[in-house]
Amino acid sequence: MTAKELAAHFEVSGRTILRDIDTLSSAGIPVYTMQGKGGGISLLDGYVLNKAALSGKEQNQILIALQSLAAAGNTDAKGTLSKLEKLFQRTDTDWLQVDFSRWGQGAQDNRRFELLKAAILERRVINFDYVSAYGEESHRTVCPLKLVFKSKAWYLQGYCLERQDYRTFKISRILYASLADEHFPAGQYSPPSIESMDTAALSLIELELEFSARAAYRVYDEFDEDCIRRNDDGACHVHVRLPEDDWLYSFLLSLGREVKVLRPGHIAEKLEKKRSKT
Repeated sequence: MTAKELAAHFEVSGRTILRDIDTLSSAGIPVYTMQGKGGGISLLDGYVLNKAALSGKEQNQILIALQSLAAAGNTDAKGTLSKLEKLFQRTDTDWLQVDFSRWGQGAQDNRRFELLKAAILERRVINFDYVSAYGEESHRTVCPLKLVFKSKAWYLQGYCLERQDYRTFKISRILYASLADEHFPAGQYSPPSIESMDTAALSLIELELEFSARAAYRVYDEFDEDCIRRNDDGACHVHVRLPEDDWLYSFLLSLGREVKVLRPGHIAEKLEKKRSKT
């Protein structure tokens, strides 16, 4: 294959392909190029990966990465994982199992994930209903671009045709997703990084929260233990920096009176107003 064909297949630039070829060559993998008609980039005929070229640590890293891909629904990764386990002759691979689905929702989550993956790879527009952090439901028509796993949850990045802008959707809140007949051309949309899409992350605020002992399990689910101080009565004092966004208020509201905002004052006041409306 030519560098141009590889770049189109992997949806990267030709410069990236050439850089990767240099990296593989430096690692001792016999990749070579031929100029002229019928030329291109090839791997030496009969070349087989020598497992001795990889340390035990590197072998583990490859297997863990493939387990993660397999858990994300990549069926090709499962076959590759099985072959490499035999090649590396590893018998200690059962210590880790990766499963991104929620308890009791595995089949449904996998179907939704497979549909979104297919839509991205086929560049097909999708329709779905979406539930916001405030519980508001709206219909969306989206050009899906990328699946992102961040902060213990899967997200879909895409271009929303209703909003005429890039949006990030939490996959667990996507309902009744279906493939549309329309396709969109490769390269038409290029999503910014998920961090830059979260403009609220640019304005983190200092929060002091106090949780009752009954809500302690939620505290350890959401916050790093370095942010938590456990009181003698079992209550938890949390000091953390977070964006003031929909997630923050929905999280605090979900705990009812089991959480108290100690500071800042405007968050406490806003939370009380929201509580009075529910």
